[in-house]
Amino acid sequence: MPAVTVENPLTLPRVVADADAVQRPVLAVTTAPSGFEGEGFPVRRAFAGINYKYLDPFIMMDQMGEVEYAAGEPKGTPWHPHRGFETVTYIIDGTFIHQDSNGGGGTITNGDTQWMTAGSGLLHIETPPESLVMSGGLFHGLQLWVNLPAKDKMKDPRYQDIRGGQVKLLTTGDGGALLRVIAGDFDGHEGPGITHTPITMIHASVRPGAEVTLPWREEYNGLAYVLAGRGTVGTDRRPVRTGQTAVFGAGSALTLRADESQDAHAPDLEVVLLGGKPLREPMAHYGPFVMNTRAELQQAFEDFQAGRLGTVPAVHGM
Repeated sequence: MPAVTVENPLTLPRVVADADAVQRPVLAVTTAPSGFEGEGFPVRRAFAGINYKYLDPFIMMDQMGEVEYAAGEPKGTPWHPHRGFETVTYIIDGTFIHQDSNGGGGTITNGDTQWMTAGSGLLHIETPPESLVMSGGLFHGLQLWVNLPAKDKMKDPRYQDIRGGQVKLLTTGDGGALLRVIAGDFDGHEGPGITHTPITMIHASVRPGAEVTLPWREEYNGLAYVLAGRGTVGTDRRPVRTGQTAVFGAGSALTLRADESQDAHAPDLEVVLLGGKPLREPMAHYGPFVMNTRAELQQAFEDFQAGRLGTVPAVHGM
């Protein structure tokens, strides 16, 4: 981990926070509980226990794996519906196949991202390829849910296939971190993901002992989830480790630092950084539907039961 990297980060554009930037304090560090999703693949619930006012516009995020499957063990999800938000599936190691009732889909692997805007509603399925089921192997990724503003909840569904080679690669002043901008604008650099809700999504690899201070849009919230490794967050150096989320307060810069010593299988501190402009709208959320009112939620269930969110194709590729 990870799949998308460069030999010499100092060849990349550099991002440095202004000297007078206001540091964001760390409000909380939470630990993700473990669970199972879909047909039984292991996940960590990254946002469990965090007040939604600090998450908005993000709804949930699961770290899938990291797990080494034996032959016959890889699992996915069955066909299921969504309405009212976007799902972002980022695969760090392994392979996943997506298909939806709107005609979107494809295979993502090793640094690729699939960005599905459910909008007015669709059915979709995510499965490992038959070759991975037969052989087993490493699987590691995450899935993020991003809320849609009320005006966009019933937009037509859309699917974006983002290859790992399309992400915007940046580094810090001393080359101590590799920053992969998956979506949004970060200090004037655009990621490939097209979003309805203004957000920034970055996968950062921070080298052992390196400290990183990044500019952060003041109107956005700030979250840092540790995929692997150990380090600290904030100027007061709050400790964080694999499976923990740091919630930042207001400000125009945030700081991360990787411990001098890391695990052999994950030599860097691997962090997903998220920022978004809060929607501050009512939210009615149950299972696969995220709407603004209970009436809209009930309508989503009725539309699903009546087959108005799409039908499962007779044949789908594996």
